[in-house]
Formats: sequence, structure tokens, C-alpha cells
Amino acid sequence: MWEYMKRHEAFVRRALTAGDAGVPFGELREFHEAQIRRMQHERLIHLIVTMFCATFLLLAIGYTSARPSIAGALLAGLLLILVAAYLVHYFRLENGVQRWYHLANRIDARLGRVSADYEG
Repeated sequence: MWEYMKRHEAFVRRALTAGDAGVPFGELREFHEAQIRRMQHERLIHLIVTMFCATFLLLAIGYTSARPSIAGALLAGLLLILVAAYLVHYFRLENGVQRWYHLANRIDARLGRVSADYEG
């Protein structure tokens, strides 16, 4: 997933720096919007999965607190690791999509559409 996002972002940045000699900006905008929609769907799915894992983590902690056992503690520990990994992944997805929004604004500016520069 990360390599895909990095490659797409590099492609769009190269197209923007190449100027008019590169890809037509109208087609670039459509392609980039399709990629944003895909990543927004991916982001939503990961948010839902993260929330379910966090809910099960809290339930495991509650169960282990009420009825202490090694199995409950192990389950809570595994879920904690899983939730931490999902949070990092979701954080990276969110920041990647935010960067892509800025690229979409730069493409709009090249097309002469209304846009704003929120970077820097």
C-alpha cells in the first residue's frame, strides 16, 4: 500500500514539475481523483477495523480485570499490538491522503480552476 501511494505521489509531482510537456492536466486530475477515492475507501475500511480491534481490546482488558487469567492477559497484549499497528497504518493513510489533497489543489491551479494553496 505504501509503495503504491509513494509511486503515485511521485508520478503526480513529476507531472506537475514537467509543466505542459508532461501529462495533460485534465486527465491527470481525473486519474488523481480516482486514486483519492480509492484511498478514501481504504481509509474508511481501516478506520472501521481499527475501531473494532480497539473495542475488543477494551473488552479483553475489562474481562482480564474482572477474571484475571494468563489467557486474558495474552489476548489483551496481542490486541494491544494489533491496535498499535493499525493506528500507525491509519495515521500514515490519513497523512498520505491529505498530501494528495494538496496535489489536487496544485493540479486545479494549473488548470486555471479555483484552488487554494494550503501547503507551507
